[in-house]
Amino acid sequence: MPSDIIQELVDKTLRELSQEQKPQERSRISKTSNGYIFLVAWSNASLLRFLNRKFTDSLPRSEYRLKAQADDSCRSVVANIEEGFARQTTSEYINFLGYSRASLIEEKGDIQRSLQDGFLKSIPGSSLKGLKIDLIEWHEILKQSVISKSNRIKGIYGDLKEPKGKDADNRQIPVKSFKFLYSPVDDLKGEDLTYEVFIELINKTDWNIRKLVESLEKKLNQDQKFYQVEKMRVYEKFKK
Repeated sequence: MPSDIIQELVDKTLRELSQEQKPQERSRISKTSNGYIFLVAWSNASLLRFLNRKFTDSLPRSEYRLKAQADDSCRSVVANIEEGFARQTTSEYINFLGYSRASLIEEKGDIQRSLQDGFLKSIPGSSLKGLKIDLIEWHEILKQSVISKSNRIKGIYGDLKEPKGKDADNRQIPVKSFKFLYSPVDDLKGEDLTYEVFIELINKTDWNIRKLVESLEKKLNQDQKFYQVEKMRVYEKFKK
């Protein structure tokens, strides 16, 4: 190949290397499909979804829009953590955690409005601890409900046949739900919940998500530095 053509190709390569480009992120595909179960943010968000359903099931029928909105918000908090974990790059993961946090803030607003409208009571000093819910214990129980093959550990389903009849308030008797075999959660009733309990759990979940994002951003910065080092190494090689 003529020397002038070779030199032109070298010059072109050097120009391309000198241009600012978006770093190519390394794949972060997990070896397991449900690795998110080890995240505290996920277990806290899952508990929030469960407690929210306990609360919204007690709302009057006229508040069906509030129920649907609050249920969807809590489901979104959990689902976006799960989907984000499955994404191929760190930046995508961070984006989905942003969606999760936005839904969490939306749920916080619904809880505040529920207090203002008289649907949720406030008892200063009430807490998750007062309900005998330990978040560390809950996380372990929840993980087992996903990964364990033992029904004794995993939890049990009740009779899923459609029940007949209605309760004292003329409501259809609900289908028995999944049991985690963790009595502070399984035996919880909607009337046990307070504004303070929800805000405590929402704030803790928010903190967990923000800390997770910070750690991922740190990893992303490390990937970018790695890219810049490799770029300069190739650049210097072509200059010689």
